[in-house]
Amino acid sequence: MEYLSTADIREKYLSFFEAKGCKRMPSSSLIPDDPSLLLTSAGMVQFKPYFLQQKHLEAPYVGTTTVQKCVRTNDIDIIGTTGRHLSFFEMLGNFSFGDYFKEEMCAWAYELSTEVLGLPAERLYFTVYLDDDETIEIWKKLGVPDDHISRLGEEDNFWRAGPTGPCGPCSEIYFDQGEQYGCGSPDCAPGCDCDRFLEYWNLVFTQYDGQEDGTLAPLPKKNIDTGMGLERMAAIMQGVQTNYETDVLRSLVAVGERLCGVVYGAAPESDLSLRIMADHSRSVAFMIADGILPSNEGRGYVLRRLLRRAVMKGHLLGLDKPFLNEYVDEIVRLMGQVYPEIIDNRELAGRVILSEEERFGATLRQGRAFLDEALSGLEGTTLPGEQAFTLHDTYGFPVEVTREMCEERGIEVDVDGFTRCMDQQKARARAASKDADKAWSTYGGIMNDILEETGATEFVGYTKNEAEVRVVGLARCGKRVEALVAGESGELVVDVTPFYAEKGGQVGDIGVFTNAEATARVTNTQEPEKGLIAHDITVENGRIAVGDELHAVIDAPRRARICRNHTATHILHWALRQVLGDHVKQAGSFVSENRLRFDFTHFEATTPEQVAEVERLANEKIMENHAARAYETSLASAREAGVMALFGEKYGEFVRVLDLEGFSQELCGGTHVSATSEIGFVKITSESSVGANLRRVEAVTSFDALAYMNRVESELKETAEELRVPLFDVSERTALNLKSLKEMQTKLKRNKQVGAEDRIAEVASLAVAAKEGYAIIIANVGEADAGGLRNAWDVLRARTPELGAVVLAARKDDAPILLAAGTPEAVEAGFNAGAVIKAIGSCIKGGGGGKAEMAQAGGKDASGIDAALEAAREMLL
Repeated sequence: MEYLSTADIREKYLSFFEAKGCKRMPSSSLIPDDPSLLLTSAGMVQFKPYFLQQKHLEAPYVGTTTVQKCVRTNDIDIIGTTGRHLSFFEMLGNFSFGDYFKEEMCAWAYELSTEVLGLPAERLYFTVYLDDDETIEIWKKLGVPDDHISRLGEEDNFWRAGPTGPCGPCSEIYFDQGEQYGCGSPDCAPGCDCDRFLEYWNLVFTQYDGQEDGTLAPLPKKNIDTGMGLERMAAIMQGVQTNYETDVLRSLVAVGERLCGVVYGAAPESDLSLRIMADHSRSVAFMIADGILPSNEGRGYVLRRLLRRAVMKGHLLGLDKPFLNEYVDEIVRLMGQVYPEIIDNRELAGRVILSEEERFGATLRQGRAFLDEALSGLEGTTLPGEQAFTLHDTYGFPVEVTREMCEERGIEVDVDGFTRCMDQQKARARAASKDADKAWSTYGGIMNDILEETGATEFVGYTKNEAEVRVVGLARCGKRVEALVAGESGELVVDVTPFYAEKGGQVGDIGVFTNAEATARVTNTQEPEKGLIAHDITVENGRIAVGDELHAVIDAPRRARICRNHTATHILHWALRQVLGDHVKQAGSFVSENRLRFDFTHFEATTPEQVAEVERLANEKIMENHAARAYETSLASAREAGVMALFGEKYGEFVRVLDLEGFSQELCGGTHVSATSEIGFVKITSESSVGANLRRVEAVTSFDALAYMNRVESELKETAEELRVPLFDVSERTALNLKSLKEMQTKLKRNKQVGAEDRIAEVASLAVAAKEGYAIIIANVGEADAGGLRNAWDVLRARTPELGAVVLAARKDDAPILLAAGTPEAVEAGFNAGAVIKAIGSCIKGGGGGKAEMAQAGGKDASGIDAALEAAREMLL
């Protein structure tokens, strides 16, 4: 076989199907349009509207072909332990939506495999569904011998969307890697768990509609959905055993070799770390480039977990400084030409990754503090599995590290409980990230039915506030209805509407529908299916039925306020980039009639001076009265013109551009003012952090900004009157008052310390002889926390050189605390702090543990302190 690079295979595949009449389509974002999916995990995700006949390809195309970037993490703990599992991978695919089917697909698959890629026919094996005789005959006609075709059951060779819906048999193609990779069994064949037969292509023939009773009804059009793993094919074409030895991933493994000074293949432990670092770095780079930022939930949590897992593996190989950007540079070099978004967002990715790596160092310290706190309040001598899992999941502590740290303090870890938590998390991950095929079941429903029957809603709200419309669909309580009467609420769909549907951060319009017989109040407008606008209505009088002609009127004053706020977000975006730098990108927004919120990427706290300058620049542009022009163009033309795409957003072939007279050009489908002076002025009301590398400004405009400033002035006047100072002396007088208060608090704290020292002196006089002969103090020191008790032990030992041990009690906020501690000499004589605490901890309804030199316990019943100390006296005196 001829050696082919990953890039060669990718281009040969796409060119082959392009020549067969398929339209070459770009990879879709890792953020899927389907809300049931966390991440794009298969090539078919972007084509579900085509499979469902909601969208249609125009002639002369007979289908599509893509290379889709994918991320899957439901098997994250396996990644790196085998040569096949990856979190990031590329899926080559070709798809037909009723134009070609089995015969063409099988013939093309055989042609591509043997003639284009040059795979030896004698090393190819094929599996088909048990009773799919048609596909078997097709393979035979193509020259495949009988002993290279296997029948497998539904689990292997029948694809279903769910209990009901699109489904069909599939045929998989395997490459025989040779007996040396096999299990040695005479029955070894495709489908065996060994590595001999490597599946590289799955051909799905979606031809049935599964019914609730289990029967299979033929679909109106038969579809093709295929997927070829690019990394697996690269391993075959490059004659290597694992994905990590292919050109792209091996280059990334080499980055780790260079940074860590280790050799791949030298040791299983270092190999595992090198593989994980190579794989996870691709996921991290591509996820950030598609608009995903680290957070503690959803996609951001997946990104953060992958990044931290890679960093932890680097630490195991001796890397104690940030290093992941070295990988990103290599990823850009290897893959930037195919995926330009990783080049466009290189600066952003670099700063996000560096910030996360630096924060992770602080997180490790926080994890240690969490462990210290968990152990200080521990009841017994075993750390619960839930807390060990929190250390693993939130702070990145491997359970092995947690066990070592606990063992130093005489504490065990509930490993079984930890494992249960891990299993539960895996189950949640599988449920959240669902395979792409399962997501089919979320499509359909009443709104999709209306869309298929009536087509997309024509939106005229960019130029009109009212329109004459016709009712094409009604729904109530999840079911389609023919009419709604007075007092009923539901969803209304019309053929034409001036109502803007909630999207892109802008809230939906409200207003009314009327005719001579009825009035319906619109409380919200949404887009449940792409292109279909649905209005949430309550019928106030009369009756509204499908087919009725209505007059639609939006709440125009409210829309005008929304427009002011929306255009202001674009101006603020421009101003933020001027003040903070070009790395600033939109990461979310909310625009309503009375306020706006704008989230943006930034990597450090802003100063008051920077926020003031942003506000000044924004108002300068508003008052210069620049024209605001919105127009439609192709996405390609917009990009060529330098129009900024909003970070993380997905766009179709045609887009809408907001041009603020040259100083700001951004893609945006919302509604806007026609000139910046209509905004009046903008006032930033807050600026804050909302997550790692993410900040937020909130602002008001126009009359809301005036109302805000009037309220600030009113509050300032009231404060001035209370302080009895002029209006602009409030801050000075407040500072003087705070200084006086701080001096009083310092004096009070000093008095408390004097009292505590007096108590320690009193306790020092209580030393008596223990059974074993050393001096011991058993006493209640009053108000103190765990740290205070440990400090008391240090002070008592310094003041009383002959002192051998203590058993001390205290309370903090009515919570009892016990401490037992002894010198090495006392321990040698028989004192055991851990045994003492274990014996007396139940008196305060608590527990704890520790070593022979020191142990402590917390409890719930402070009334048991005297009993605990008396129990200690009986035990030791």
